[in-house]
Amino acid sequence: MDTVGQTLLFDADDTLWENNIYFERAIAGFISFLDHKVHTAVEVREHLNAVERQTTAAHGYGLKSFRRSLVRTFEELSGTQITDEKHARIVAFVDSIDGQEMDVLPGVEETLADLANRHRLLVVTKGDSQEQHDKLQRSGLAGFFSAVEVLAEKREAAYRELANRHACDPATTWMIGNSPKSDINPSLAAGLNAVFVPHDFTWVLEHETVDPAPLGQTLIQIERFRELLDHF
Repeated sequence: MDTVGQTLLFDADDTLWENNIYFERAIAGFISFLDHKVHTAVEVREHLNAVERQTTAAHGYGLKSFRRSLVRTFEELSGTQITDEKHARIVAFVDSIDGQEMDVLPGVEETLADLANRHRLLVVTKGDSQEQHDKLQRSGLAGFFSAVEVLAEKREAAYRELANRHACDPATTWMIGNSPKSDINPSLAAGLNAVFVPHDFTWVLEHETVDPAPLGQTLIQIERFRELLDHF
């Protein structure tokens, strides 16, 4: 491929910085707090997963939706309306995520600094717009990107519209991220290329089998972010 002039679209959470590990810790605390006498921890988590699918479909992503999901799961599994005291405890689990310092993943900052000299870099993420912009600013990485897109959902149509809006040539545009469901498969379906960077703690609702690249497109898998320099 050409060594200059590519458009690189970067996912944010769990691609540029740690994110889901904090949700996992909060969920573990929530399950312990619920302390259900009938359902196992695995069953409680499965119920929460189902609630989160519905909540995110109705209200989008982010901490507000996560709080809704925890409260609803507590009420449904406990069979009672949540008290003010218990609501405050659940909110505390969510606040523990919001209060985390930004933990940029290894190799990200120096790799972006190098890539920005040769390519156009954009952030393409999803979730609550204010939360995502705030995290990007706190990460110290904002200066590497020419644009930031916070999408309601990362689907094929959204990638096609984004590529058109930013005048991206599909042949030289790459979506880089950790989620098969949101980053890799829909961007390939939209005619772009993709780089899969697996993360050990990718959110369970983002799990999906990685599709092969269609004819004429390219899919690369790397193990460490800095390996992008081997390709771009």
